[in-house]
Amino acid sequence: MPELPEVETIARNLRRGTNSAPSLIGQTIQKARLLWSRTLAEPDADTFQGLLPGQKVVEIGRRAKFLTITLSESILVFHLRMSGDLRVEPSESPLAKHDRMALDFQSGWRLGFNDTRKFGRVWLLNDTNSLFAALGLEPDDPELTPKRFHEILQQRKRAIKPLLLDQHFIAGLGNIYTDEALFSAGIHPLRSSETLDQEDAAKLLEAIRSTLARGIEANGASIDWVYRGGSFQNNFQVYQQTGNPCPRCGQPINKTTVGQRGTHFCPNCQPLTGE
Repeated sequence: MPELPEVETIARNLRRGTNSAPSLIGQTIQKARLLWSRTLAEPDADTFQGLLPGQKVVEIGRRAKFLTITLSESILVFHLRMSGDLRVEPSESPLAKHDRMALDFQSGWRLGFNDTRKFGRVWLLNDTNSLFAALGLEPDDPELTPKRFHEILQQRKRAIKPLLLDQHFIAGLGNIYTDEALFSAGIHPLRSSETLDQEDAAKLLEAIRSTLARGIEANGASIDWVYRGGSFQNNFQVYQQTGNPCPRCGQPINKTTVGQRGTHFCPNCQPLTGE
């Protein structure tokens, strides 16, 4: 599943353009096609396809793992889930096998939403207040100071990895970047959140931010059959490194299951302390 760095990279490419496609900023939608009805979460298909033509792309951004396209009258929101991908291509290009939605622009370009496993969703909204109401702070939000981070860790009393994956706690983290950040901070994924002292909390927050920043700089990670845009997988310290030597101590990287998620860690550098 694309995580924060991958979604940020997609948003950036749509906003700035790439070597093979222009920016979508300022482009006007000519036609909207819904190719699989259940991709659309809100509104109904007729309203969706009727409201979009004539609207202009004003801004493209991200909130948590959601990609947002602000239009002249509405906001288009995508959640890519397990296999969603967005691409810009000439409108005359054949639609791909698993395309679920297509927006044709007056400029002759098309935004296609491809989703093999059909878990992705699209919303067309007047505002995102309700959809995003339950999301936690962004990892780089200035309001998330080390002191505040420590305070909310104390309140939760949960194993740290499932807590970090909880989008109501902090928005945008997924399996890859959580494993990498916990390794960077030297914290075991099963350690209970309330056992982290202020120094631990500050170290973990810095590790989360630096790991995500490196992921964004590398255009995310390309590790599955969907997202192929990045190179962060070449810098994994523990994720998918089971049995390989730890880059710090040389001991084998372990894999276990935490909260039903495959979890990679170094038992020597990330001891389970403060239980």
